[in-house]
Amino acid sequence: MNPQGIREKDQRDPKHHVVIFDTTLRDGEQSPGCSMNLEEKLKVARVLQELGVDVIEAGFPIASHGDFEAVSAVAKEIKTASVAGLARASRKDIDRAWEALKGAVRPRIHTFLSTSPLHMKHKLRMQPEEVHQAVIDSVTYARSLCEDVEWSPEDGSRSEHDFLCRTVESAIKAGARTINIPDTVGYAIPNQFGELIAMLMNRVPNIDQAIISVHCHNDLGLAVANSLAAVQAGARQVECTINGIGERAGNAALEEIVMALRTRHDALPYWTGVNTRMIARASHLVSTITGFSVQPNKAIVGANAFAHEAGIHQDGVLKHAETYEIMTPDSVGFTRSKLVMGKHSGRHAFREKLKELGFPDLGDNAIEDAFQRFKALADRKKDVFDEDLVALVDDTVMRENDRVRFQSLMVVAGSKGPQTAELELEIDGQPHRTKASGNGPVDATFNAIKALFPHEAKLQLFQVHAVTAGTDAQAEVTVRLEENGKTVNGQGADADTLVAACRAYLHALNKLLLKRDRTAPQVMTV
Repeated sequence: MNPQGIREKDQRDPKHHVVIFDTTLRDGEQSPGCSMNLEEKLKVARVLQELGVDVIEAGFPIASHGDFEAVSAVAKEIKTASVAGLARASRKDIDRAWEALKGAVRPRIHTFLSTSPLHMKHKLRMQPEEVHQAVIDSVTYARSLCEDVEWSPEDGSRSEHDFLCRTVESAIKAGARTINIPDTVGYAIPNQFGELIAMLMNRVPNIDQAIISVHCHNDLGLAVANSLAAVQAGARQVECTINGIGERAGNAALEEIVMALRTRHDALPYWTGVNTRMIARASHLVSTITGFSVQPNKAIVGANAFAHEAGIHQDGVLKHAETYEIMTPDSVGFTRSKLVMGKHSGRHAFREKLKELGFPDLGDNAIEDAFQRFKALADRKKDVFDEDLVALVDDTVMRENDRVRFQSLMVVAGSKGPQTAELELEIDGQPHRTKASGNGPVDATFNAIKALFPHEAKLQLFQVHAVTAGTDAQAEVTVRLEENGKTVNGQGADADTLVAACRAYLHALNKLLLKRDRTAPQVMTV
């Protein structure tokens, strides 16, 4: 056995390999307020490549010019994983996807069409024969452009079996080499979904010419269970997202799929190529960029995932960790919180520590900015933990291309009032200062931002949580802004909660400025 608990002979057996198809940048981004700009998509794509996923679905190229540019940039950047772009069953969509993808080392066109009676009647308004022919035509055309074509029957879990088998067989004949069966609305339950995959394996005569994939939504909280049932029934690709983000209740969580296969290899004798020690880093980056905080009791990556408060549990863990831990924190990339950096640490040590924490490719400017913020933090905070450094660096890197930048903040607060905020910002390279009052220090701070950079965005969410324990802990603040139907999340980190709030608001505001020139993506489900 190796340290991951996987038999080497099984690990080398391609029949037991489960392809990890990550759709964080496409389906995950469709969560309300979760959209990412090009730079953010590239940051996530790079971490996904380090994580070792097999396929990165980078977006839906025809949705907008911004989405096309992001898919194209990811396609050119990624060297080890396949890069997929989504396309409906039309030549216009497929052409746009191929145009964005053709610079990739391993491009994949992912095209889809609904096959359930409900969707065909009310959404497509097409007869089954028309849908069947459209499947053949679209896959044939996609294959004429790209060697790697994936086809999905949208709402596959509610499709009639005879028609589903027929369309799958035709899609494979037309050139699809991956057939993805989506549980688009999260309707399936594990035994039935497993039986659906087994049925396809048994009834489709050319099924051996394609990989069966699954894409499960979490509306009933069963996305991971359904995905694993499908793997047991013969599926060899799972479509998932970091932290399970996605439409409505989200998608199957990548970290849960991967760690279930690794931890329960006795019952699930399959393997993936994922470097599990990168999971915590990927989770934190996606949470930081999207502003979607990970709930403390979230499996694998939640703050409480490896915490033990009950006395019986603590006693057992102290005697032998496996009494209450079925996996180790370091197996998913969590480091034990310990003081390793301080105010006397130099740039070289800081740079080496960032590499250890999963930041190997930061530019000199980003490292210098992060180092200066680290030194300021070390002067104010007694203990500087790894979690502090991760939050600080993520917060710094996110602001490389901001038009509106934080410079300084002085706040007067208290029960007597008035509460005021003196704020200095750099706007398009020029310093601006103002003083504003408000109903509390946060309101005053946000009013000062509006005075310096007038806008009509409305605050929809203000959320604070501590990065580590203690009264001197850094605060991570999430802010959600809405303007003309466009919603964005921003995050900020600082030992001062009000400074973190200001940084979070500015992060969201800068994302809104980028979105003003972009067409809102069309919502696509698979």
